[in-house]
Amino acid sequence: MIGDWYNKNHTDLRKELDAGKDLGMPDGVLINGKGPYRYNNTLVPDGIDYETINVQPGKTYRLRVHNVGIKTCLNFRIESHNLLLVETEGSYTMATNYSNLDICVGQSYSFLLSTDQNASSDYYIVASARLVNETVWKRVTGVAVLQYSNSKGKASGPLPPGPQDFYDKTWSMNQARSIRFDNVSTGAARPNPQGSFKYGSINVTQVYLIRNMPPVVINGKRRATLNGISYSNSETPLKLADLYDKKGVYTLDFPAKPLTGAPKVGRSIINGTYRGFMEIIFQNNDTVAQTYHMDGYAFFAVGMDYGEWTENSRGTYNKWDGVSRCTIQVYPGAWTAVLVSLDNVGIWNLRTENLDSWYLGQETYVRVVNPEDTANKTELPLPNNALYCGLLESMQNEQSPHAKGEESSSSLAQVRAKLLLFVLFLAAVAIFP
Repeated sequence: MIGDWYNKNHTDLRKELDAGKDLGMPDGVLINGKGPYRYNNTLVPDGIDYETINVQPGKTYRLRVHNVGIKTCLNFRIESHNLLLVETEGSYTMATNYSNLDICVGQSYSFLLSTDQNASSDYYIVASARLVNETVWKRVTGVAVLQYSNSKGKASGPLPPGPQDFYDKTWSMNQARSIRFDNVSTGAARPNPQGSFKYGSINVTQVYLIRNMPPVVINGKRRATLNGISYSNSETPLKLADLYDKKGVYTLDFPAKPLTGAPKVGRSIINGTYRGFMEIIFQNNDTVAQTYHMDGYAFFAVGMDYGEWTENSRGTYNKWDGVSRCTIQVYPGAWTAVLVSLDNVGIWNLRTENLDSWYLGQETYVRVVNPEDTANKTELPLPNNALYCGLLESMQNEQSPHAKGEESSSSLAQVRAKLLLFVLFLAAVAIFP
């Protein structure tokens, strides 16, 4: 797990956002929850606990790397080793070697690592900030150690360099475009929208061009928007409002294109067509990279480019082996297009994974309802322990405060009894060998 880190807790960070401030540069990057190895005596204080990954020479290891940070896209690399990409977010990818790979917030990748080096010393594992001025963001670098069992010494010297492309916007995007499905003729598991692997030939039934802009002030407060609307959370869960026919909790009028008027706060969500095939274009008109995630779904990443999306942009889509994933990056001043088969009934959150933008309202929901009233249910029933709040607060059953404790006490008693029997057994063995 890699991710940027702020020394302030989340409540203080939210207070800063509420006060109209940016979060600013993170205090560092953690790898598996640990700070950086002391690769630089000036930048890194002594005594910090760092991660060490122990390996045997001549073997192949699978590494699954997740960016669990707040907002910073990170470049991941291991000194003197190639990373063979084989999977992303549940989808097999075309096996491709990378010396380093950008991993944006919320994304995950699986690599095969061959331990084929001579182990003259330990090797650096690095996760450094991307799509920023790396000279200013030097401290936002996580460093761990890859240690062979026959290593001859500690890692030392400069870190392996990341991409040198601060003035070349296309490098990272071209790398992202190179991540594709594995051989589409094989029988490996993959999404199967509307009974066909040929997603490029499925008719699109709905199109949403969703644009985010830099934060704005609405009603005296700093807010983030999608299509000019900053989402306002409801005290009544949207799904419960549907089940109990509570009106006014949300509106089904999220605009298919950005609004032209003044930005506003609202609870407007997308009315998705069950078993439809939706095209979503994320247009990022902010100055920082964003990543987007849709709960309950994977989608085909089919296109991305710089500038404003137009109808002609569809001519650049990959309609054959675009990878299916649940989180996609959108570069600043650029767009990314995805295709999603709406076959999962529910009300699903569609949001930025950048937690500062999300907190300020950069999200919406997609409502997918099966219109057929049949005995074959396409959605699980409401669980017995569902919590009711907002307009449905009066329906909340009294919760037993002791049920969980009683269960824990019972489990603990069983553990103690087994432990006592084990001790008696050891005593008997000692007395009667």
